[in-house]
Amino acid sequence: MGGTSESLPSVSGVPASATKSLRVAVLADSDTRWKWGALTAERLTPAAAEVRLDGYLLRGRATPTARQLKEVGVRADSLREVTGVEFLREMSEASYDVLVLALVGGGVQAMLHGLRAAWGSGKRPVVVTGYVGVVYEKLADGLLLRHGADLVLANSRHDADRFRAVYEGVGADASAVTEVALPFLGGTPYTGEHEPYTVVFAAQPSVPDNRRDRTYLLNRLIEHARKHPEREVLLKLRSKPGEHTTHIEELPYQKLAQGTDLPANFRLVYGHMGEVLDRTDLLVTVSSTAALEALHRRIPTAVLTDLGIREALGNHHFTGSGCLASWEQLDAGHRPVPDEEWVARQGVAADGLYATAFDAARERIAKLLDRPGGLPPLTPYYTPETAPGYLPGILARHHLGPDGAPLPGAPAADKAPGPVRQIVRRAARGAYRHGVQRVAPVIRRMGEL
Repeated sequence: MGGTSESLPSVSGVPASATKSLRVAVLADSDTRWKWGALTAERLTPAAAEVRLDGYLLRGRATPTARQLKEVGVRADSLREVTGVEFLREMSEASYDVLVLALVGGGVQAMLHGLRAAWGSGKRPVVVTGYVGVVYEKLADGLLLRHGADLVLANSRHDADRFRAVYEGVGADASAVTEVALPFLGGTPYTGEHEPYTVVFAAQPSVPDNRRDRTYLLNRLIEHARKHPEREVLLKLRSKPGEHTTHIEELPYQKLAQGTDLPANFRLVYGHMGEVLDRTDLLVTVSSTAALEALHRRIPTAVLTDLGIREALGNHHFTGSGCLASWEQLDAGHRPVPDEEWVARQGVAADGLYATAFDAARERIAKLLDRPGGLPPLTPYYTPETAPGYLPGILARHHLGPDGAPLPGAPAADKAPGPVRQIVRRAARGAYRHGVQRVAPVIRRMGEL
C-alpha cells in the first residue's frame, strides 16, 4: 500500500520511514468515512514503505455492513468493530506510527481528549483527521471539534484558506491545517460518449430531506428517461434497505419507486461509484461528492437548481462552478461546462497535479515522526476551561469524563461476544436504528403540525 507519488525527503535528506515498516490505524464510524480514512492513510504513506493498516469501526447507528465494506473496495490487514472506550484502551497498549480519525466532529473531539488521557506525555502516533467531502455547513463547529489533531486535512486550496481563517479567528493554532485533495479521485478520464449515452443521478441519503422533494427528483429522472428512450438512465443508490450510511436516509428512493411504472431504459444501481462513472456521460446530483469525482475525470456534470440554490441542500457550494442546471435544461440537451478556475481551487482538476496533492502532508508526517523526543501531548482548543458548557456533554456521549478518562460502567468489549450475545446485540442495534430512522422522524413531524 502506498501513495501515488514518491515521498519528499525528510530534514535529513533521506525519505522518512521509507526504509522501515509503518503501522497505521484508522477509526471510522460509517462506510463513507471508512473509505475516506483508509484511502487517506494509503495516500499519506510513502510508496517505498511497508505499511500495515488496521481498521477499527466505531460501533453505532451507521456501522457499515459487509456488503458496504466490500463496495468501498479498500483492503485492510485487520478490521474489527469496537466501542470508543475499547478503542482508547487498544491505543494505550498498541504502538502505531499514524492514526487517522475518520469520524463526525464530536467523535473526533471525544477521541482526542480520550487519547490525550490514555497517552499522557508518552510516545504516541501522528494523529490525522479531516472531512469526507464538501464542507458546506457547520464550518466553525466542525473545525473546532477537529482541532487538536496533528494534521487537519483540507481537500482543496479553498478549504485550506477557510480552515486557517476559522482557527486564527478564535486564536487557535492553525499550523495543523494541511492542503491535500479528496483521496478517492482518479479513474479513467472521460474521452467521449458511450453507447448507449448514459445519464446517472447520484442519490444522497439526506439531501433533500422530505418526501415531496425526493419524489419530485425521482419523477423528473423517470421523465427524462421517457423523453430520451435512446439513453440509459441510472439512479445510483448509496445503500440497500436496512443498511445505513453517514447520514440517515428516512425516505429511500427504492421505496418511493415501488409501484411506479418505470421505463425500460431506467434502472436502479448499486456498486462502486468509480465503476459507475466508467460508463457515465452525464452525472446529475443535488450536491453529492460524486460531482467532484466526475469533474476530476472531465465527465459532464450537472448540479441541480430545481429545488433552489440553498445552503440546506449544499448546492450553494457549486456557485461559480458552471455546473448549475435544471432538469428543464438537461431535458433539452444542455451539457454544463465547468469553470476551470473554480475546478482548480476545489482540488479536482485533472491537470496532472493530483499525483503530488499529498506530498506536503507526507513530508509533514515524516518530520513529526522524526521529531527528537517524540510528539508533545495532544492539545485540543476545547478544554474544560474554554468550553465548560459544551465539551463535557460531547465527552459524556462517548462515555468519557471531563478529563477524557472512561466513565465508570462505560461499555467495552473485552472478548468476542458469544452466539447469544451476538443475537441480542443485533436485535438491540436493530431496535435502536428503527427508533432513529422510523420513530424519531414521525415524532419530529408530529411536532411540526
